[in-house]
Amino acid sequence: MVSVFTRRIIAYILDYFVVSAVISIISFFIFNLINPKDANQVFNVLLYVIPVLTLIYFIYCEKTFGATIGKSIMSLEVKSKNGYDINWMQAIVRNLTKLYWFPIIFDWLIGKLLHSDRILNNITRTTVVEYY
Repeated sequence: MVSVFTRRIIAYILDYFVVSAVISIISFFIFNLINPKDANQVFNVLLYVIPVLTLIYFIYCEKTFGATIGKSIMSLEVKSKNGYDINWMQAIVRNLTKLYWFPIIFDWLIGKLLHSDRILNNITRTTVVEYY
């Protein structure tokens, strides 16, 4: 059987496929709205749009549905450590490192060095659990 950690990594990768698909569609429209001849403007706009949309995706899905699409596929769910659904503040704080891909590595690594889960999961008192 696959560990929860491995399923979380797979879920994270699946979520980035979802986010990438949405970003591709949005970037197509932005590219056509701005000016197809000035691709630098499009890339400058996307530098701000992509991280914000990624963060919104993770926060909204985890607060509203208890899981992102990737977590749902992998039968995982985000809960407060007291067993209740997470609130908006927990959803926002636990996902701050997902603005870009590399901060989450430090979040996880520091948590492992302290013999626990991700640091932001500890701060927000949340956990990822499996369901069937």
